[in-house]
Amino acid sequence: MPDRAVLPLYGAGFVTAFGAHSIAASLGGYTESEHASLLTLGILLAVYDGAEVVLKPVFGTLADRIGPRPVLLGGLVAFALASGAFVLAGDPALVGVARFAQGAAAAAFSPAAGAMVARLAPTARHGRAFGSYGAWKGLGYTLGPLLGGVLIALGGFTLLFTTLALVAAVVAGWAALAVPAVPPLPRARQTLLDLARRLAHPGFLRPTLTLAAATAALAVGVGFLPVRGATAGLGPLVTGIAVSLLAAAAALVQPWAGRARDAGRLPDRAGMAAGLLLAAAGFVVAAFAPGLFGILPAALAIGAGTGLVTPLGFAALAAATPPERLGQTMGSAEVGRELGDAGGPLLVGGIAVATTITGGLLALAGLLACAAAAVGTTSRAARRSG
Repeated sequence: MPDRAVLPLYGAGFVTAFGAHSIAASLGGYTESEHASLLTLGILLAVYDGAEVVLKPVFGTLADRIGPRPVLLGGLVAFALASGAFVLAGDPALVGVARFAQGAAAAAFSPAAGAMVARLAPTARHGRAFGSYGAWKGLGYTLGPLLGGVLIALGGFTLLFTTLALVAAVVAGWAALAVPAVPPLPRARQTLLDLARRLAHPGFLRPTLTLAAATAALAVGVGFLPVRGATAGLGPLVTGIAVSLLAAAAALVQPWAGRARDAGRLPDRAGMAAGLLLAAAGFVVAAFAPGLFGILPAALAIGAGTGLVTPLGFAALAAATPPERLGQTMGSAEVGRELGDAGGPLLVGGIAVATTITGGLLALAGLLACAAAAVGTTSRAARRSG
């Protein structure tokens, strides 16, 4: 797996993370200037993922049928065009439409990139490969809020979307030159019942549900920690640092978790349960200590927890999937993640409107703890049966 072949795949992960979170971290200011509610903020945060929920299984199956490389390249080009179209339209009110179009494009290249990482990496190095892929996405999460804020301060959403168009176009060209063709593999005929059985199998369901919970935690952390900090009088610079700290922790933990998994030091289910509990603890801290010395440790715990979960979940999925079905599996698993990415902000925003933002954060912490308990209980039951 030469670096020159897989680095553009990591770059594709960077594009979707940087694109989504550079905008998401700035939507709090947008909703404040428009006098919109926290529920509106939740909707704007979720619309990118709504497009991915619908289209990722479709593009994942297409990647298995024609090969993942053309789906990867087509999605990156479409992302660049969607970003450029917003610039040409010149209407900031269309930010929701632009995010939906970007999400549709990401629905193509994201599962295709994941399938190619699994195909190109040896099975014994899947943890490390997905850890590196996640680290590049984490770099996008880290730089997105900071650079997004700088770009918006300098030139508004127009400059931000221009930058996104250029970045996506550069990665598309890089991938076209460096990523080898990965031909589709022969596949046995599959009925809808066969698909349902495979998606209901614990080897798919457990890591997918865990990834969905972790992604919900990440989305809420990025979108609502700045709001929580603002209620305590923290300025945008401090809250932006908190979001970037969250993303940096996730990026740094993922390669370590992947290497520990490949070396047999970190079991998949135990590691996933620990990561969810750590993220839940971070939201509890944010709920009860919204000041500087609460928000920063909370961001660190949420980022480290989600970083621990992500490579373990994807490596477990790849290990349980026939190679000829990797695109379909990754696309279906990404639906779970996007449901978490969309559902987390909607849940917290809805509960915050009905109660307070403290109530919303605590509700999410409770759900994360329940998910961790389910993973841990399953793991203990498996050991007893063995």
